[in-house]
Amino acid sequence: MSERRARLQAFVTGRVQGVFYRASAAAEARRLQVRGFARNLADGSVEIVAEGERTALEALLEWARKGPPQANVKEVQVEWAAYHGDFHQFRIR
Repeated sequence: MSERRARLQAFVTGRVQGVFYRASAAAEARRLQVRGFARNLADGSVEIVAEGERTALEALLEWARKGPPQANVKEVQVEWAAYHGDFHQFRIR
């Protein structure tokens, strides 16, 4: 996908709940001017859905593979899609 804007959906597994992963993801997304959300899932993973410039989303994805210092990311499953323009800011859900 080579479009300038895109949508990213990532499922992050490992020690990612209770370690400020979502708050840190939101701070990084806002720094990168990406919009969307991060939320905990019942299986202990975190879902990130974000829209914005493709290069900014790639930077967010690179950050997601490491997370904040307290996290221990094991895997990140990624899906790319077309930009929808669904979000006005990045939120924690």
